[in-house]
Amino acid sequence: MIRTRFAPSPTGYLHIGGARTALFSWAFARHHGGKFVLRIEDTDIARSTPEAVQAILDGMEWLGLDHDEGPFYQMQRMDRYREVIAKMLADGSAYYCYTTPEELEQIREAQRARGEKPRYDGRWRPEPGKVLPTPPAGIQPVIRFKNPQEGTVAWDDMVKGRIEIANGELDDLIIARKDGTPTYNFCVVVDDWDMQITHVIRGDDHVNNTPRQINILKALGAQVPQYAHLSMILGDDGLKLSKRRNSVAVTDYADNGYLPEAVLNYLARLGWSHGDDEVFSMDQFCQWFDLNHITPSAAQFNTEKLKWLNAQYIKAKDDGELAELIRPRLEQRGLTVTAVPALPAVMALHKERVQTLNELADAAAMYYGEVKPNPDLLAQHLIPAAVPALAEITAALKSIPWEEPAIEALIKEMVTKHGLKFPKLAMPLRVLLTGQTHTPSVGAVIALFPRETVLNRLTAVKY
Repeated sequence: MIRTRFAPSPTGYLHIGGARTALFSWAFARHHGGKFVLRIEDTDIARSTPEAVQAILDGMEWLGLDHDEGPFYQMQRMDRYREVIAKMLADGSAYYCYTTPEELEQIREAQRARGEKPRYDGRWRPEPGKVLPTPPAGIQPVIRFKNPQEGTVAWDDMVKGRIEIANGELDDLIIARKDGTPTYNFCVVVDDWDMQITHVIRGDDHVNNTPRQINILKALGAQVPQYAHLSMILGDDGLKLSKRRNSVAVTDYADNGYLPEAVLNYLARLGWSHGDDEVFSMDQFCQWFDLNHITPSAAQFNTEKLKWLNAQYIKAKDDGELAELIRPRLEQRGLTVTAVPALPAVMALHKERVQTLNELADAAAMYYGEVKPNPDLLAQHLIPAAVPALAEITAALKSIPWEEPAIEALIKEMVTKHGLKFPKLAMPLRVLLTGQTHTPSVGAVIALFPRETVLNRLTAVKY
């Protein structure tokens, strides 16, 4: 059975690159009828926080990336890591190293002076016929993995192709610190082994970790998973995504009015494609997804493309569902959503004209809150030629049927009667009623408001 995993470190929010990794891992498992495992790699005690863990879980839930197993927490698996380390010490694939940080820096400085690659020199590495120094008193040792020194470690990366690294390039990795705490690369190996992960899909910043992890897996007699390293995501500016320059947290996209299905659809197209298909459901994505069509080159984020895609999903969404998404946004602004106009009807009228939920909330706000037209807009559009028509239309609105066709017919009648061009009457109506110059059909907008609200707003300004 195919088993994939997403294993974030809870040192911050769930970022957009991590979300794409999670999506691809999730979709690969779903495509093959396998299992998707969520694992929290929280061994960085100094930086990991409960708030960050919750942010990751919330981000995954918002995106709808459901896991089949987990979440598993590395800090709850310490006994298992120590058990494996003890076995490795016993079979000789790991050893105690008493080199102090000061000594290690001296070794590296000497190597740099000779033009060599700085690395641990293996002085505590046991070898046949080698006499090791006497362990110094008062020094707590680290535990190092006895990495092979001959040959190469190689794998056929499912994105990048064949990768080979000479074992001579790798020094003996520390797998447990002085206090006995296991290190990241070691915990990952044991977790992938115990959880029977068959495919590791992750960012290409982990490529350098892979040969070390493969060697440890082989030393343990464990099955080596297949690896797929995804290229990085570049921002709109062509540079690597950075929280200093880009909106990269999944929660940012939620707060900024993006639908999770639009974000997922967009992430799916970052480095992967299915012909020319742009808008598709997650069911379709899981049906189509494979690792053969992932590009090894960096993918560039395009905010305008995401906005366009989000707009498509907003247009297609049920008006009642949209209303439930917009209601809390209006309430956050201190507005009370009244029965008239019905919020789903407001959604139906305005959803074709927006790209985000926040823009839709902006459009809806005028129906439930006070509107104060900008004096400059009033001066620009409330021209003398329109005043008689405005007065007459206000009087007529008191008694006509309160429906769009009747209101539209009245506006056209006033335009003809007073010899105006349609915008000369429609624009001051918009400004007085909504405070805006760009709205859907003015007749449709008026019809949504309660009659009393329209009459009050049209007579609030003296003209």
